[in-house]
Amino acid sequence: MGRFKIQLMGFFFMTVFMFALAIPYHHWTLPDNRIGFVIMYSLTFFFANFGPNATTFVVPAEIFPARLRSTCHGISAASGKAGAIVGAFGFLYAADGIGVKKTLIILGVINFLGMLFTFLVPESKGKSLEEISGEAEQENGIETQSGQQSSNDIRTLQVASLISYYEFSKSHLA
Repeated sequence: MGRFKIQLMGFFFMTVFMFALAIPYHHWTLPDNRIGFVIMYSLTFFFANFGPNATTFVVPAEIFPARLRSTCHGISAASGKAGAIVGAFGFLYAADGIGVKKTLIILGVINFLGMLFTFLVPESKGKSLEEISGEAEQENGIETQSGQQSSNDIRTLQVASLISYYEFSKSHLA
């Protein structure tokens, strides 16, 4: 099963279970039904960890070009942590302000949006890191027919090296 299907399935079932909790919310607040609520909420967490949580760490490490992979993966991870903070505090304040039922509906809509955004993520199953990031085509384009690098390509590599050195020195010497 590829990362795309795992993430899509995770978001789909999270959406289903959030709406299953939200729409008949009064039913779940009755004392006899609280165990059912815990089971439904646990299934939501299972699919969150099985789907989007697992692919959060794998997909960024695969889809970014090697030259930028660690930086972009760090930005991706930091964005995820910021989103978790916003989600945790947002749920708390929304539940106090508009109620738990409406907040769960909003979470279901957000999960559905996550499912839609999954269609923008490239599938990486069965592909090398070079194929995913497009580096294989770039490497093939640098070499000429005789296997020698052209002078334009060498200048491009020199400029890229200078830019990388500048970025490194700027971030580490500042």
